[in-house]
Amino acid sequence: MGDYQALEFGKFVDDQGTAHDMVPSSVIAAVPAAKAAAERFGGEVRFDFLDDRAVHWMLFQRREETGKAGLQGCLFAIPVFILGVGAWPFWDLVASQKSQQFQITFIIVDALLLSTISALLFLWRLRDLRDETLRNTRCRARLYRKIAGIARRGGADIPRLYPYYGMYATSRKFFPEAPDRPIPEKDQAQ
Repeated sequence: MGDYQALEFGKFVDDQGTAHDMVPSSVIAAVPAAKAAAERFGGEVRFDFLDDRAVHWMLFQRREETGKAGLQGCLFAIPVFILGVGAWPFWDLVASQKSQQFQITFIIVDALLLSTISALLFLWRLRDLRDETLRNTRCRARLYRKIAGIARRGGADIPRLYPYYGMYATSRKFFPEAPDRPIPEKDQAQ
């Protein structure tokens, strides 16, 4: 929570790590269709999209999880590059000059290493993808993006790409029984 406490209220970080100003809920609420959507979606996912503090906390959680997924993706890309792309120069320079048994062993070992690393990283990521609390945050973030789009089309002064992040594949289902991560104490007192 240290990063959240250091982040100035009303600022959030997008997928690329750039800080942006959060659009105040009053701007969204000024568009009747967006306000109605915020209230309707808020009832569906037990969230107040017109509460700036709650939205700020949600955007922070979304960025925190996106950063973790990016690290996992990087850790996946490095061995895939080395074992996948790097296998071909090794094959051309070394394995093609060796016996057929060596070539078969090389292909099997390389495929096993790639499969094992892929499976381990998938299992590591799967825990987060199945976490119902995180999935609820993704669901809320998806709906917030939709609400911001409704407000923008309704004439609100909202940047075209706001809230500056992509969609989630695992954001469709809301889990009402999942606990919410509470807003940190310091922020609740303000």
